[in-house]
Amino acid sequence: MHGDIQTIDSGLLSDRIRNALTDAITSGELPAGTALDEQNLAQRYGASRTPVREALRQLAASGLVEIRPRRGVVVARLTPERIADMFETTAEIEALCARLATYRMTPLERGRLMDLHADSAAAVEAGDVDAYDRLNRAFHESLYAATHNGFMAEQALAIRERLAAFRRTQLRHADRIRRSWDEHGEILSAIAEGDGELAARRMRAHMLRAAAALGRFIADTVG
Repeated sequence: MHGDIQTIDSGLLSDRIRNALTDAITSGELPAGTALDEQNLAQRYGASRTPVREALRQLAASGLVEIRPRRGVVVARLTPERIADMFETTAEIEALCARLATYRMTPLERGRLMDLHADSAAAVEAGDVDAYDRLNRAFHESLYAATHNGFMAEQALAIRERLAAFRRTQLRHADRIRRSWDEHGEILSAIAEGDGELAARRMRAHMLRAAAALGRFIADTVG
């Protein structure tokens, strides 16, 4: 865990703590089984226990930590195979969303996706993973909404929450942030052409490349 977090707006503090802990866990700095004490973390980040508790809740939702009776919060043990299974599942769901959204989205929704893609270019140029991660999330969630299938959007969002930490982490590998942006552009091109099948194939490939980047990141940082 690097840096001190004392001057962050309170509304963003839990997100910053969650991100710092995510990096520490996925890099191996905090190995599986490590106990995470709320009070110690609050002192570490110059925060109250409330944002720390919220950060830990979010990490538990994504499967990075476990909340155990009498033991408190501990770093979870996740195998590469389990993570790969999760990415494979979300790749299929996101591909389905891309296909349906292509045929069902309104011009305003298409414009929203294009605006998010354009806005994220600055984050790519700056190498700002946190800013790109926020816009990336908005891009995918806008695509879910554009399916006009509320149940599907709920399921896509739920599994995205489980993978949020890992999806953010893979953006740190090499030039993955730029490649992710390029892949979004390819998906948008298929959508603009009204080719839902091509949009689905490109979205599936986008997600599986993210999984591969995550594997390389973990291998590089732990190895």
